[in-house]
This record gives sequence, C-alpha cells and structure tokens, in this order.
Amino acid sequence: MEAVRSQRKSLVSTGVGSTLPLYRSAPPLEVRLEDFELYAIDRLRVLKGISDALSRGKKPDEMEKLVLDLWKTNMRHQHSSELLNKDIISHFVLRLVYCRTEELRKWFLSIETTLFRYRFREEPPEIQRALMADFDLPYKAVTTAEYESVKEKLNQVARAIGQPITTDAIYYKVPFEEVPELVAGRRVFIQKGNAYIAMNQVVSLVITQFRSHLSKALVLTNRKWTSMIREQEKDRLVPIIEALSTSYLGPDYNQPREHAEISLKDIDQIAKSSFPLCMGHLFEKLREDHHLKHGGRMQLGLFLKGVGLKLDDALAFWRAEFSRKVGAERFEKEYAYSIRHNYGKEGKRTDYTPYSCQKIISSTPGVGDHHGCPYRHFSEENLRAALTRMRVGNRALEDVIDKVRNRHYQLACTLTFEAVHGSSCDAGVNHPNQYYNDSQRILESQKSSSNPKGTAASM
Repeated sequence: MEAVRSQRKSLVSTGVGSTLPLYRSAPPLEVRLEDFELYAIDRLRVLKGISDALSRGKKPDEMEKLVLDLWKTNMRHQHSSELLNKDIISHFVLRLVYCRTEELRKWFLSIETTLFRYRFREEPPEIQRALMADFDLPYKAVTTAEYESVKEKLNQVARAIGQPITTDAIYYKVPFEEVPELVAGRRVFIQKGNAYIAMNQVVSLVITQFRSHLSKALVLTNRKWTSMIREQEKDRLVPIIEALSTSYLGPDYNQPREHAEISLKDIDQIAKSSFPLCMGHLFEKLREDHHLKHGGRMQLGLFLKGVGLKLDDALAFWRAEFSRKVGAERFEKEYAYSIRHNYGKEGKRTDYTPYSCQKIISSTPGVGDHHGCPYRHFSEENLRAALTRMRVGNRALEDVIDKVRNRHYQLACTLTFEAVHGSSCDAGVNHPNQYYNDSQRILESQKSSSNPKGTAASM
C-alpha cells in the first residue's frame, strides 16, 4: 500500500482522555492513499451538512443535535482505537484541500470552527478545563471572595439569559474583547474591562483561540502548498486534493429509480412539473431553438438518461428537435454518436453519469450556451422572470434571491423546490436528478391521496 507518511504512531493517548484534538500539528502517521481520500470524504460530509444547516437558518439547539448526529454517522471506524486518528488525518487532509484560495479558506475556517464549538460543548467540565490549559489560556477561575462580591450581578445575568443559578458555579474573568460574541449578545457581566464568563460559556473563549490558530495555520499551509507540496506530489496527492474541493458525495443517479422510465409522450408535462430550473431552461431552449451546444446537450442528455429516458427514445427525442434545424442526415452524422456514447454504447463503452449540482455550478458557459446553474449564471432580472414562470410566490422568490446574493446556489434551488411543491426538503438539493425524484414522489403521493384505493368509482 502506498503511504503518505512513513512513521506509524497512535494518537489515542494524547489529549488527557479527550477525543477532541486541537489540530496543532500534522500527525506523524502512515496513511494509505485509500484512507487519505475516504477519511477526507467522510469529514466533508459532516462539514457540508453543517454548512447547509447554517445556510437554512437552523437554531442553535437544532444545530447541536444535527452536528453531533452528522459526526456519529460519518466519522465512525470499524476499529475504535482508530477514531481519533481518522479525526486528525481527515482534518489535515481537508486543510490541504481548502487552503488554496481565500474563498476556500474562509469556508473551511467557518465550518470547522462551528464543528469544534459543538464538540467542545459535549465534553465534560474537567475535559473542557484541560483543553483550556492546552490552549495556554492564562485565565484562572474567580476566587470565592471575588465571586461573592459580584454574585448578585452574575445571578442577574444568568436569570436574564435563562441559565440555571447554582451555588458552586465556576466563573472566569477575562478581558471583554476575548469574548466578542458574548458581549454582543449581552450574555456576560462586565466590570472594569473584564467579562465574567461561566463555565458553560468558556466555549466562546476557546473558540476565539481555535479560530485564530486555524486561520494562521491555513495561510501557512497555503505557502507550503504553493512552494513545495504541489510540485512534489503532483502525480500522487494533487489530483485527490483538487478533486475533493468540488466533490459530489451523493448517489450518481446513473440508473433511474425503480419503475421510473419516461416516455416521449409524457416528457413535456414531466418537464413542466418536475424538472429543476437548470434542466427546465435547457429543455425550453431546445424546444425553441431546436439546438443546444455541446455543454447543454451533455447536461440535459445525461439528466434525461438518469430520469429514465431509454436510448431509443433519447435518439428519437434529439433527432426530432435537431432535424428541424440541421436536417436528419446531419444529425445522424454529427450528433447521434455522442448520444449513444453517453449511454455506453460507443467508444470505451463508459456508462456516463448525470451531472451533480456541484459540477453544474462550477461550469463556465460561454456566449450562446444555456447550460450551467441559473442561480449562479443568470442575471437577477432573468432569474426573477424564470422563477415567476415557475409560479414561485413573491415572498419565496425574495428568499431565493437573497440566497443567490450570498452565493448559496443549492439552497436557492432547495427553496424553489419547496415553494413549487409546497413541501419541505430538509436534505437540500444536491443533484438535479434528486430534485426530479423527490418531485415525482410528492406528486405521486398527492395523486394517491386524492384517489385512495377502495374509493367507489360510481354512485
């Protein structure tokens, strides 16, 4: 097995019994290339789940449960002794992945900090204090005498923020600028420039340190990447690193769901009811212009394959449109081959998969192209018009536009789905074929509930 490092060493003994590492330095571990990538993908599932939840405005109590559930689901290992190693390895792999641009660093810093916050809060007080010591924080607990002198003020703050009042509470006195989020939220008592923070609030103090350390580390990692790692590992690690930042982590939708074949006679109605905007736009342009450039043909063609359009029907569908523009003979000579190729019937016989949202968003359509993600590539005026045609209401439309302005394109698509179907989509939209499948399930459910079995057909 190929290894990333040469020295093997267990990390389970570090961290005074804590399973929460501080990621101070890269571990001297031997890592198989398969694990290098798989560990990173598992952690990436956690980070993207957190990012989606934050974008959707989840409340803190909802976030806490979601983060811990994501961690337990994705960061498991068949050998419990390897859990900590997997945690540390995956963090440093993704640090390499996300150090390469300012935008990537900003995202990774924000989401890793959120993950650390909720994991820290799950630790018992003695472990939290040990982690504080590991950060070399110079703050000590307030003495009994000082606590008694400000006890009433501290209790007033505790009552105001709904915290329980206990006689054995531990408080730390720190410069108020060290805990800006607590000060901004008026959740601490401040006296003479110092904030008195309860033990259950020290996460704010630790998070400030964690974020500062990781921010600096990402910049340093970027320097190492550009000056050394990128060239040294160009044939081995670089392809993995570059692919991970745009990885799609869900099913490939290469095969349609069971009993999900579609026929040409139904395709216009299905396009209207269940195609996401990116595919609906391509479908409309094909009907209008009887032609699409290569990028559009690939994006729409593979999507139609994934929703159940058989090869013979696909050839008939594209032939009917293109023949009106270029003639049947030219279609057979120049376009039919690529359609059969997408279905794995020509060339290397590769069975190509439909494009994910991530791939579509990262595309760069040129003049005359209609592929890509409308939420990213449309002007705001054109996007508003398209959403209006989909009968997205005014309030939902403004929510979608707000997400687009903040570059949450998949969340914008999710909100569109919810507005069109009147149903929530908690998992978010990550793939056009997922959008289609979920739409069809909702419509089938509505059809079944409006015509339940056993209903009398006659009076």
